[in-house]
Amino acid sequence: MRLFSMIFITATSFASMTTLAHSEVANPVVKARMAAMSDIGASMKTLGKMVKGEADFDAMAAQAAVDTVAARAEAAPELFEPKETDPESEALPAIWDNWDDFVTKAEALQTTAEGITITAAADLGPAMGQLGDACKACHSKYKE
Repeated sequence: MRLFSMIFITATSFASMTTLAHSEVANPVVKARMAAMSDIGASMKTLGKMVKGEADFDAMAAQAAVDTVAARAEAAPELFEPKETDPESEALPAIWDNWDDFVTKAEALQTTAEGITITAAADLGPAMGQLGDACKACHSKYKE
């Protein structure tokens, strides 16, 4: 349960911080990237609340959250391809220095999310673990 709490806290913090940062970003390319990452964070928050019992289990809402992660991960390479930055962005220059690895990690998150089907509350924990690992693999190298 401790791992799930850490993932939930990370996702919640990410969503809160990016919402504040979005209002200060003028560059539409960076703003779109941040919005996509914020959607992933919000989806992880939805799943985390269900895991922790802070929200009732809802298979449709949980699957929609997983599907959102998959869709935003699929879009990530295209969103990040322009090498544009903003002081409010947490994207590191290493993304563009290691482009192929970044794309591989985005594709891994997409594949992971696409392989998850939520039909019961018992599916949430393993899903959070898999998604959390895929998110961390990228964040540890490419996010401030």
